[in-house]
This record gives sequence, structure tokens and C-alpha cells, in this order.
Amino acid sequence: MKIAAAQIRPVWLNKRATVAKVIDTIKQAAAEEIDLLAFPEAFVSGYPFWLCRTDAAAFGDPKQSEAYACFLDASMEADSAEVKEIVEAARDYRVSVYLGFNERGSNVGRGTLYCALLKIDASKGVLGVHRKLMPTHDERLCWAAGDAHGLRTHQISGVQVGGLCCWENWMPMARFALYCGGEELHISLWPGNAAVAEGIVSATAREGRVWSLSVHGLLSMNDIPDDFPFKQELIAEGFDTIFNGGSSLVAPDGSVIIPPSPGVEGLISHTIDVKTVYENRQMFDVTGHYYRPDIFDLRIRGDRFDAAKLWP
Repeated sequence: MKIAAAQIRPVWLNKRATVAKVIDTIKQAAAEEIDLLAFPEAFVSGYPFWLCRTDAAAFGDPKQSEAYACFLDASMEADSAEVKEIVEAARDYRVSVYLGFNERGSNVGRGTLYCALLKIDASKGVLGVHRKLMPTHDERLCWAAGDAHGLRTHQISGVQVGGLCCWENWMPMARFALYCGGEELHISLWPGNAAVAEGIVSATAREGRVWSLSVHGLLSMNDIPDDFPFKQELIAEGFDTIFNGGSSLVAPDGSVIIPPSPGVEGLISHTIDVKTVYENRQMFDVTGHYYRPDIFDLRIRGDRFDAAKLWP
């Protein structure tokens, strides 16, 4: 399987333009004969970078409320027309896709956002949507906690693929849940700073004896619309580069195949061989011969709850 990380910039806070960029990137991936293309965390329509750079916890602050409303409006519902367009592009160009996006609640919870991972098979369509289990630190001012409904692996082009968003990759039980799903390729989505992923990408490869692909994006203040409430304030404070990339690929034995490449924009690709996974599991299989089910027991609650069950 030929895989690729799309280390590119979203059209921040512009859903239509970002979806168009996703489709153009899928087309580019097809030209490069890529089987599976992965985008950064919250790529549609951008990461909420302002939260940690402003007084985001200020209660009832009108600028923070305006920023959140703009961000909500730029988000994408899981069953939206935009998702259908992306699925059609994946099918037309025969490229499977792992896409980070800001998911807005449908019908129930219309005022709530989730950091989500959309999983698309080129022939089967949508495989599922995983909602990040726990937003990190200031992200909780923007994203709600997710669930295990989409915490599962899927077979794509003969490879069992799983994925997590940003710091939930540090959650041992979340990783183990995917290993239990027979994971052979682990994809971790990040906003775009390799430092926050330092250590865990290689650790996941060695722990699960899986291929470990990390995907980071790019973003600077030049990408932020001029009418965004905090843009001029942040520029005046000297902010410029927000995310500088750093996507990488680590083999099942822990060897770095593609080191982080900060600042490079484009598709970062490599052809992986699943045989390598099983060569490395002779010594260690975390859910097989090196597992003790008589001692350890993991139960996963995979329900997705809404506020009400009254409406169809």
C-alpha cells in the first residue's frame, strides 16, 4: 500500500474552499498512485489555534463568543453534502482518505463541536467517524469529549488501518483498543507541531509492531482571515508561524523511514509492506502471544449518545 501524509494548509475558517482543497489533493494523490491519503487534525476548516493564545476562558467575552460562532459555522456535519462530495472524489480517483475535521452535531447538539476523524474507503465509502476521546487542555473550550463509537480499525486495500487524533495517541487503552482490532497501520493526526508528537510516534510503532504515520499541517497568521476577531491582536503581539508541519513515518521495528520535515508543503509518501509487521511480531505481539487475558481485561463502551431518543 502506498500511503501519504498531506502536509498542507487549510483555507482556515472557509469550509467550501477547504473541501475543494481536499478534493484537489485527492486528485493529486491519485496522480502519484497513492492508495491512502491522510490529512491533519481538524483540517476542515482549521484548528482552533487562538484558544491558547488569548484569554479563551474569559466568561461571556463577546470576542470569544464571536470566534466560536465563526468556527462553528465553518464546521462540517458528518452526513453533510460536503462529506458526500469528498466521498465521491475518493471513489472517482480511487484514493482512500483519513480526514481530520471539526464535526458539528446534527439535529441534536447543533451548538457543539467535536474533533473528528472521517474514514473513507475508495470503494466502500464512509467507514466511520471517530470523535476524539478527550480534547487537550484549552481545546475543551471548543470541543466536546468524544466516544468509542468510531474507535475501531478498518481494512483498506488489504491493510488493517486505525487512527487517533493528537494527544489521544498518548492514551494507552485507546491505542490498545486499535491493536485489538488487528491494526497494521496506525495513523496519528496532529495540528502541525512535531514537538507535541515527539516520542509517541516511534513508541506506537514498536509497541503495536505497526507502521506509524503521523500527519502534521501548516498554518501561519497569513492564512487567517482579516476579519477574524483576534487576528490583529495576535499579529501585534508578534505571532507569525502557528504550525510548521513535521509529518513522519516509523516502521514496525521502530526505525524512522521518513523523519519530520518542518516547513515542507506537499504530499509525503511511502510504500509500506505488511509483511514487516508480522516479521516483527515474532518477538512481541501485544494482543497475541505477549498478552495475558487471564490477568488483564479491556471493555470498550461503543455507544454514541444523543440528548434525546424521541426524534427519528
